[in-house]
Amino acid sequence: MSRRSNEQWLSDLRSDGTARTEALTDLRRILVSGLRRGLLAQVNTSAPEFDSQAEDFAQEALIRILDKLDDFAGRSQFTTWTHKIALSVALTELRRKRWRDSPLDADTHNDATDHTPRFIAAAAPTPESATIQTDMLRHVNKLINEGLTEKQRTVITLSLIQDKSTDEVARQMEMKPNAIYKLLHDARLRLKKLLEETGLTPADVLNVFE
Repeated sequence: MSRRSNEQWLSDLRSDGTARTEALTDLRRILVSGLRRGLLAQVNTSAPEFDSQAEDFAQEALIRILDKLDDFAGRSQFTTWTHKIALSVALTELRRKRWRDSPLDADTHNDATDHTPRFIAAAAPTPESATIQTDMLRHVNKLINEGLTEKQRTVITLSLIQDKSTDEVARQMEMKPNAIYKLLHDARLRLKKLLEETGLTPADVLNVFE
């Protein structure tokens, strides 16, 4: 794995062909390694199943990094900047997985949904916390059902609640992966706006499940 300057990282990731492929491969390895260190205090990174989760976190981070290349100001090492994005993605996903594993009402619960892996499972919530979590889930579910289009509801359910990959969602919805990215992006923005209209942010929702 070759060492690159900030300028080389940006140039390679913006290019086509072999240079971009090699840069993505190298950056993915760097991110996975960094997540193992950065999440040490959060989860059991020595658990066998952590590797596949770290790969998923790194893949999602790569998508965001490529989308934010123009935001890199060069005030730090490029890899330091990407590590922060990857860690943010991982922590958000860990909170979401705990959220997804919380009891849902009949409209959102799906027996086929994966449960939170043992290596990130949190202690059982207190009765008071469980009530708050249930109320929050019902509120979010109401916003999804009443405020999103049918396709937006479907992509949110498959991608964020059932945790299916983009390729799986694309096959199930009979759409191209790029169209799924756009649909999910629009659905997230719409849900964020709906939350804000009720005085909440996505962070407020996730914090309930900390």
